[in-house]
Amino acid sequence: MTEEMFNECVALFTDGLYRFTVRCVGDGATAEDIVQESFVRLWQSRHKVRPGCQKSYLYTIAYRLAIDTIRSRRFSSDVTLDRISSAVEEGGYDDSGQIVLRAIDRLKPEWKSAMLLRHWEGYSYEEIAKIMNVTLAQVKIYLFRARTELRSIIGSPDNVV
Repeated sequence: MTEEMFNECVALFTDGLYRFTVRCVGDGATAEDIVQESFVRLWQSRHKVRPGCQKSYLYTIAYRLAIDTIRSRRFSSDVTLDRISSAVEEGGYDDSGQIVLRAIDRLKPEWKSAMLLRHWEGYSYEEIAKIMNVTLAQVKIYLFRARTELRSIIGSPDNVV
């Protein structure tokens, strides 16, 4: 990978990678750090990454860094619910799209990542399996369980707000 190709990757993938990461970790500053570290690792591994696989490589690195961050924080649903409650009190959420996003924040990290990769970033099941380093069957299980959980959360507005 040349410097020009790397710069093209930065231009093409930064926004999507940031959106994915910020939804995973829930914090813009941490997401920026993860995105930056992902690009650093891409550059360091530029001789190993096959042409055309840069996007997948970036999302794999960002996913793993996000999971490590969540685990190191011992991220709990209480923290997420506190964030949601304060945002509702400040009037930050007022439409159904935000309700869905709040519900997604309540999912287990693996389920949440699979949902975001599939429905926000448009990856195929096979690509998600590669990024998350799990089997195709496991991706399907994560997505099924995430969707089931979302239905139960969103089914009752009291659970969301």
